[in-house]
Amino acid sequence: MSLFGKSQHDSTTETEAPATTSGVLAETPAERPVPSTSGREREHIQGGASVANIGKSITIKGDLTGNEDLQIDGTVEGRIDLPNNQLTIGADGEVKAEVTAKAVTVIGHVTGNLTATDKIEVEGAGIVDGDVRAPRLIIQEGAVLNGAVEMGHKASGAAAASASPPKPVASSSAGASAEG
Repeated sequence: MSLFGKSQHDSTTETEAPATTSGVLAETPAERPVPSTSGREREHIQGGASVANIGKSITIKGDLTGNEDLQIDGTVEGRIDLPNNQLTIGADGEVKAEVTAKAVTVIGHVTGNLTATDKIEVEGAGIVDGDVRAPRLIIQEGAVLNGAVEMGHKASGAAAASASPPKPVASSSAGASAEG
């Protein structure tokens, strides 16, 4: 009985040990299901940059300022000011605000004017009800933009427009006269 008990115990231990080990191996990070993320979220995660998040169940009323990238999946009403950072309005995001940021990506819905110093991107599911101002504007097929569009740097563009035409014409005329 003792031999039989040991062999039964040993065989049980041997069969249980690999099952436990294989169970642990099955839960390694490489085999765990990866939660789906948008391309932009993956860029932030892979790049190591931190992104502040306003979740689906969060509502903010008032002014929002900061010095880091922000993703909004909840509701924000008021004013958003992120002059040196990226703002992403996620698929579930609802923003009713005047927005100023370095770059803005709209996947959800924005009601209010958007101003960016770098670019504004409205993805296929994005809706913008308001004016947009940025040097670059990207609007994907299926996106909705109801408002005026102003592209370029207004102050520097106006100065360059008034100063640039006379200088090349004067330089070209003077250069041609001096050479000819």
